[in-house]
Amino acid sequence: MICSLRQLQVNDKATVTAVNAGGEMGRRLRDMGLVPGTAIEIVGRAPLKDPVALRLRGFTLTLRNNEADYIYVDKKAPTA
Repeated sequence: MICSLRQLQVNDKATVTAVNAGGEMGRRLRDMGLVPGTAIEIVGRAPLKDPVALRLRGFTLTLRNNEADYIYVDKKAPTA
């Protein structure tokens, strides 16, 4: 299921499929490791749902929802 990063819930796991931001924001997101094929896990959200904390490549990164809207992921089905 392809969706934006903003739509994921805490403990969801996904793989980045695209970063649709251009210019400085797109470069900054890619520099932080958000490139297609990167596995991520949502580890937390602030009480008002912004920002979101995600775990990737061995570190935790926080993003505002307006940044998360540009990142598309393939959500993995939960394992039982």
